[in-house]
Amino acid sequence: MSGTQAVVVGDKGRIVIPADIRARHNWTAGTEVVLMETPDGMLITDRPTAISLVRRRLAGHDLVGELIDERRAEAAADDPAHAE
Repeated sequence: MSGTQAVVVGDKGRIVIPADIRARHNWTAGTEVVLMETPDGMLITDRPTAISLVRRRLAGHDLVGELIDERRAEAAADDPAHAE
């Protein structure tokens, strides 16, 4: 398995995923792939793998708690009477 393949962006922004890569991932015509922008560049993967990756990256984060904390801070900045 080669870790690097060069492809060319064609007109209309299209790229062709090489056949050997499609075969390794069992991607056939109509397979939905997801483009994820990362600090290091773009990742192309299938939807189940993308979901798994996002879940692993968010594991251990209390997103609801963080959102509530942000909203409380915004409310306190807008009206000091809402500060705890």
